[in-house]
Amino acid sequence: MLVAGCGAQTAVTPPPGVPSARCGTVKIAVNPWVGYAANVAVVSYLLRQQLGCTVVAKDLTEAASWEGLANGGVDVILETWGHDAERKRYIDDTKVAVELGLTGNKGVIGWYVPPWMGSQYPDVTNWRNLNKYADLFRTDQSGGKGQFLDGDPSFVTNDAALIRNLKLDYTVVHAGSEDKLIAAFRDAQKNRTPLLGYFYAPQWLLSEIKLVHVALPTYKPGCDADPKAVACDYQPYDLDKVGRKAFVDSGSPAAELIKNFTWTDDDQNAVARDLTVGKRTPDQAAKRWLDAHRATWHEWMP
Repeated sequence: MLVAGCGAQTAVTPPPGVPSARCGTVKIAVNPWVGYAANVAVVSYLLRQQLGCTVVAKDLTEAASWEGLANGGVDVILETWGHDAERKRYIDDTKVAVELGLTGNKGVIGWYVPPWMGSQYPDVTNWRNLNKYADLFRTDQSGGKGQFLDGDPSFVTNDAALIRNLKLDYTVVHAGSEDKLIAAFRDAQKNRTPLLGYFYAPQWLLSEIKLVHVALPTYKPGCDADPKAVACDYQPYDLDKVGRKAFVDSGSPAAELIKNFTWTDDDQNAVARDLTVGKRTPDQAAKRWLDAHRATWHEWMP
């Protein structure tokens, strides 16, 4: 879903009395969307509290996370969305990374409008009709064209290419972050203002607002092979985890727990909602979910 650069890193040591010799330090990439943060909250809590690991969480975009697997700065990426080029480079060719299995989440990316628009303008949900509504979506930031709202500028999207290749009278404007993208859709529904934008699942907002999907040309394998020529909808993803091969081969129990980690979209959304709407800390949100799902996480333990 996202691209390059790095940010802060946080090391959290295990609580007193918990042995850490077997596990050591685990460096986890933290990508900038709350569903990923939910994964990190739960996995990190278990690594520290159950296995005695020291966890170093590094705020990174997707591209920087893959680079970290190669340079040793990252041990694990807990949620990957496709990235065929990176898989070929780091898993198949240089063999510095390995797949660690599915997360259990289904990744869906697409174009959406708020529910009120789907009801009032039902034909807006077909891309062929979007030019008819371009003036409706015009904003001060869109330069005389219809606005298409993206989220974090680091998110890897096909939207600019889709607009160009489908000959749509729109331009991409970035909200600036996932939080701002969510706020824009909430405001658009509450105030009945027009909005067309990028969104994705799993995401807790979809349990609050049933955004309406805009149908693009049907995705077929290979239709997005050339990012500049793409003219089809987004590929659906079975989200998975990737680890640094040296870390996985080290015998750390952390690697086995991460391999075993799998949950549902509802699970992830519950923790993500606690982190955002509930304003809970990562440990508070993780503990709340873990206390209610003991049978699930016991299956993950080495």
